[in-house]
Amino acid sequence: MIRRFFRLDEHGTSISTEILAGATTFFTMAYIVIVNPAILADAVAKTTDLSSGEVSGALLTATVIAAFIGTALMGLYARRPFAVAPYMGENAFVAFTVVLTLGFSYSEAMVAILIGGLLFVVLTVLGLRGYVVRAVPESLKYAFVVGIGLFLALIGLHEMGVVHVGVPGAPLRMGDLGEPATILGIIAFVAMGILAYHRVPGGILIVIVAITGVGALFGQVEVPAELTGLPESPFALAFAFDFSSVATLGFLQVLLVVFLMDFLDTIGALIGVSARAGLLDEHGNLPEIEKPLLCDAVATVAGACMGTTTTGTFIESATGIESGGRSGLSAVVTALLFLPALFFAPMIGAIPVFAYMPALVLVGVLMLKPAARIPYDDISEVIPAFATIVLMAFTYNIGVGMTAGLILYPVMKIAAGRWREIHPALIPLSLISVLFFVFYPYEG
Repeated sequence: MIRRFFRLDEHGTSISTEILAGATTFFTMAYIVIVNPAILADAVAKTTDLSSGEVSGALLTATVIAAFIGTALMGLYARRPFAVAPYMGENAFVAFTVVLTLGFSYSEAMVAILIGGLLFVVLTVLGLRGYVVRAVPESLKYAFVVGIGLFLALIGLHEMGVVHVGVPGAPLRMGDLGEPATILGIIAFVAMGILAYHRVPGGILIVIVAITGVGALFGQVEVPAELTGLPESPFALAFAFDFSSVATLGFLQVLLVVFLMDFLDTIGALIGVSARAGLLDEHGNLPEIEKPLLCDAVATVAGACMGTTTTGTFIESATGIESGGRSGLSAVVTALLFLPALFFAPMIGAIPVFAYMPALVLVGVLMLKPAARIPYDDISEVIPAFATIVLMAFTYNIGVGMTAGLILYPVMKIAAGRWREIHPALIPLSLISVLFFVFYPYEG
């Protein structure tokens, strides 16, 4: 029955291979259970009355539930070997830009995630998502990935203490490399890179656990009294929506960026892992792409209801695919492995910054690869891509970079006399992006 439901013979795989692939994917991306709550914690704590224990417990629960629902749907409905979890990049945007910079509450930010998810459900059901994705030129898609990678790397380096952002007299300066926590963070990053080179399954998670143990030996980690147990107030953020700012221009800006990030990240991840799995057709398209897209959209809605950010297909799914995963069974295995994480909340909450932030830097490094595919000999393509990348990192705002690229692309093509290369659907996206800058909350 299992073989027939997941079409294992058709995919040339077996139950044992799919189980191994699902476990490989889980251990490669299990760091998200630690890193996602850590990135969002300050934003939640700043705008709620929850204690630190309640914040970490609620975020851990939201992360696990969103990952479980999305990945299980991907396996049982789409029957694809893709794992789903809250996106890196989107979580940083919500925490550091929407809440800590623009001043929205976390509950208001969750409304943007919810609406974005619902919009994607509707667009996917209507079959419009494929049309919109063709509007964004390839060079900008690559630039979005690279820019988000640099943004994540900058956040990670800052939190590790390697660099300091926004200091008097300079936008950046070197941190104190003599600090024990900073030294441990650098060691962790190098170790993660070495294990990634050798393709060690779960390498990031292995280093996080190991460097936490080393930090505890040197007094850099506060060891909890208990290592296991249910999270404190696991549903404290569930359905905690604040719709008071929905009609404001500032909120619409946030919604636009959330929409674009989710849309582009999902398409890029799906096409990327599908290519590795040999699931694309002769035209480079994923058959029945609406099914995995719908799984991502539903998972985003579920995640927002629980209190976490945009959820989508993880590029780390490629590790399970490399291990032989070809069917939805591997995704079901990955989904089931997320559930035990709920019982290790105290231990996960004790993981220090210097252990998990290097993972953010490493993810940023891995996201630089698409830079090689930008056509550097075409200045009409390079300038929008360049603006996208540098503005994401230098303004500490992913939305600024994305919208700048969407504006500059048609401008450069028209100036070059190549306006026919502009997809009709890109024009409204560009005009919306102009409004982003018109109503941006500039500071003096």
